[in-house]
Amino acid sequence: MKAQRGFTLFELIVAISIIAILAGVFLSRIPYYQGQAERAAMEQVASAVQSALVLRYGTLLARGANSEKELSLLATDNPINWLQQKPQNYAGEYFDPSPLTVPPGRWVFDLKSRDLIYTVDHADYFTPGKDGKKWIRFHTRLGYEPVLGRPGSGKEVTATLFQPTEPYHWFD
Repeated sequence: MKAQRGFTLFELIVAISIIAILAGVFLSRIPYYQGQAERAAMEQVASAVQSALVLRYGTLLARGANSEKELSLLATDNPINWLQQKPQNYAGEYFDPSPLTVPPGRWVFDLKSRDLIYTVDHADYFTPGKDGKKWIRFHTRLGYEPVLGRPGSGKEVTATLFQPTEPYHWFD
């Protein structure tokens, strides 16, 4: 009886076909995973900015800054300045930037609107906002309430939020 010494041509073609199909499925998912990784990194920076905002607010209160005017400066300040270390993908401050002037995958502070903007790099699974631009604008919003027990004495800051100016959506 003759011993078999390897693959037949048919077996080799089947094995190569299976590998090609698996590689094709894997490679078609790479843009999705790149977008999800970018989303996670962007949300991590946004969370760090929110934490830094709360710490900044607490520091100002501890130093005696209790007037509405002093605390309202938080809403116009560049939030990146509150971080101990700037993100590597921070491109700086621009006056009224456009998506063409800011490289994709970068943070930039808009000096005109006082928003922090993230330009999306892997936008295959990203839905742009109302303006149709592939970026996300964040702003600092302060919540005010009347001072209790002192009618007519004005309002005090009771909430500090760093949030998108409009909802954004990455497909899951």
